[in-house]
Order: sequence, then C-alpha cells, then structure tokens
Amino acid sequence: MTHALVLKTFPAGSPRGSWPAEEFAARVREHGRGAEVVMDLAADAFLAVETSPFAPSDTSGHEAPALGAVA
Repeated sequence: MTHALVLKTFPAGSPRGSWPAEEFAARVREHGRGAEVVMDLAADAFLAVETSPFAPSDTSGHEAPALGAVA
C-alpha cells in the first residue's frame, strides 16, 4: 500500500470533473511543493496529494533509503 499526504479532496461528481483538483495541485506546485491528482475509487473523489522524492517512513519509524542511495 502506498501512503501519501492528502492535501484536499474533490467530489468526482463535480460538473467540472477533475479540473478543480488539477487547478489546486497547480497552485501548490507554484509554491514549490510537489502535488499530483489521483482518483480514490472507493470514495468517488479526486485527491490532491503531496509528492516527494523520498519514500515516507513506515509505521515503526524506519526511514526508507533515498533514491539512488546504497543501503
């Protein structure tokens, strides 16, 4: 299972579809943070999630190695 920080949710039944979520993610990226839009099928919603070049830590607090790092 992949974990991501959900910045904001948008109903999929909106007349404009994913546009509001895409516009929100674009504003977040303008401020120097990574963001993308994904679909949550179970909740029938678009999610604006924060993206990061590093994997989030697991529940025991061990950090995953950075991309390209040798363990």
